[in-house]
Amino acid sequence: MSRRDKIRMSDEEISDFLRSSRTMILVSNGRNGYPHPMPMWFAVDDDNSVLMTTFRKSQKVRNLKKDPRVSLLVEAGEKYQELKSLLIYTEVEIIDDIEVTIDVMFKMSLQRGDVSADQEEAVKKNLRKTAEKRVVMRFNPGKIVSWDHSKLGGVY
Repeated sequence: MSRRDKIRMSDEEISDFLRSSRTMILVSNGRNGYPHPMPMWFAVDDDNSVLMTTFRKSQKVRNLKKDPRVSLLVEAGEKYQELKSLLIYTEVEIIDDIEVTIDVMFKMSLQRGDVSADQEEAVKKNLRKTAEKRVVMRFNPGKIVSWDHSKLGGVY
C-alpha cells in the first residue's frame, strides 16, 4: 500500500471532518487571472454538498458567474503528524432565493453550534434582513483529495 493510500480519508471520515470544521477556503478564478481565495463559513447537506452564503454583489459571485469552477479547502493541524485536509474540485450552483438563503444561514449557525434547533423561528426572523442581500452557493461533491497524516503512526 502506498503512503498516499494510507493517508486518504474514508467517506465517513470525510463527512465527519466536514461537519466538525468551521471555515473553508473557497478559491474562485479571479478577474485578473489570479486565484481568488476567501475564507468562508459553511454548512454541509446530507449528501456532503457544501453550502455557503455571500453578498449578491461580491467579487466572488462575479467571478463564479464568469467561471463556475472552484477549489474548496478545509484543513486542520499544527504539526506535520497532525495535518488533515480535504481539497474539493467542483462547480458552483448559485441560488438566488431568500427562503433558501435563510434556511442555509440557519443551518450554518446550527452546525457551528451558535444556535440550537429550538431557536429556529426567532433566528430565521432575525436573518431575513441580511438574507435579502445574499445568495446561496451550493457545491456538489466533485473530485475529492484528502489526507490525514495521523494515519502514518508517527512515521514520516
